Amino acid sequence: MSFQVLTQQQHQAPTAGDTSVIAIANDVDALDVPLEGVSRIDLDFPTFTDGRAFSQAYLLRRRRRFTGDIRAVGDVLIDQLLQMERSGFSTAVLKEGVDIADAQRQLERFSQGFYQADAVNRKPHFLQTPSAAGERA
Repeated sequence: MSFQVLTQQQHQAPTAGDTSVIAIANDVDALDVPLEGVSRIDLDFPTFTDGRAFSQAYLLRRRRRFTGDIRAVGDVLIDQLLQMERSGFSTAVLKEGVDIADAQRQLERFSQGFYQADAVNRKPHFLQTPSAAGERA
């Protein structure tokens, strides 16, 4: 799974009757959410300084072993993207007015990987094989 960046125009919000896409509020415990039949989860960043969705994404990926799309929506800025990817998000919908080309450049800055393990790469960089070390997802 590779990390995707979308503009507001590319993002389709969940519809009322679609049970395969859910939006989880920031005050909901990610360990208690029923995931049967869910293929995408939208986690909201109501403000730049509210990071609860990072914890929710990590719990969904690592403890719940959710393999679908975990999407960051709301006040999503470029400098959050790398941490979003490492926390378990697979997609980020940029805040209106943020340049998608700038966002892609931000992701490419650390293309060699990180020393520490994270929600996506469970082995630290020094334990990865040469072929796996170049892959981010």
